[in-house]
Amino acid sequence: MMDVTNNEAKSRYEMEVDGHTAFAAYVRQGDVWDFNHTVVPPELGGRGIGSKLVAGALADVKAQGGKIIPTCSFVAGYVEKHPDAAEIA
Repeated sequence: MMDVTNNEAKSRYEMEVDGHTAFAAYVRQGDVWDFNHTVVPPELGGRGIGSKLVAGALADVKAQGGKIIPTCSFVAGYVEKHPDAAEIA
């Protein structure tokens, strides 16, 4: 199982896969996370890593009672496709 972790020091959620790190960066102000950039290394492309990463990040934000601003186009697209994620946007 691939775990999504919040690296607060770098203001990003991360997922380590096969020696590579995918991440979703954010700027946090109180209970609002503005997700502004998502990176999935080319070596991990086409495996759904980005969606798993964002799902884990948004689940954590939701568990903390937070809201998101999906500035990143990838996160915005994920929210559009997943109504459960839209409730925190």
